[in-house]
Amino acid sequence: MTTDISSHVISCHCYCLPFDDIDTDQIIPGQFLTTTQREGLGAFCFHSWRHDESGSALDEHPLTEFDNSRHQVLVAGRNFGCGSSREHAPWALLDMGVRAVISSRFADIFFNNALKNGLLPITLDEAVVEFLHQHPHHPVKIDIQSRSIEIEGHGSFEFPLDPFAAHCIIEGIDQMDFILQQDALIRQHEERRPG
Repeated sequence: MTTDISSHVISCHCYCLPFDDIDTDQIIPGQFLTTTQREGLGAFCFHSWRHDESGSALDEHPLTEFDNSRHQVLVAGRNFGCGSSREHAPWALLDMGVRAVISSRFADIFFNNALKNGLLPITLDEAVVEFLHQHPHHPVKIDIQSRSIEIEGHGSFEFPLDPFAAHCIIEGIDQMDFILQQDALIRQHEERRPG
């Protein structure tokens, strides 16, 4: 299964991180926030989970089996993305190859930062999330346009998503890109304005 990020469909296997309160410092530790570049941050995503205190890579950790050619969807516990506000968190997840995160509850600031940066946060009932935790690497098909997720052998579920955010994620653009796409219309408007 593959993901075409220019498409409105994400079809892949999900990867489970069944832990509550995964905060932004766990997603991308503070020592890696010195850059404003999005590229390369995936190497530091969940760094403290994947390395010991000396910085050496661990043989076993919660992401040992993560493979971004198969897993573009993370399934987390409650309150994903809590902690400090940092856009580096969705940047790091995206650069690691994650396109969507499923949880029963997201921290508000992370949820908004994710949408603004092209990462899809999907809020589902706890019972549905628990099913996925009990079935690691389960196939899912997300239709961003219809705001629904099909979980193989379990059913189809709708999730809340702002239509503008859905449009930007499908088109692979952010809010600034959207404004820049309207350049001709903005110029026409400015030219019609008196004096």
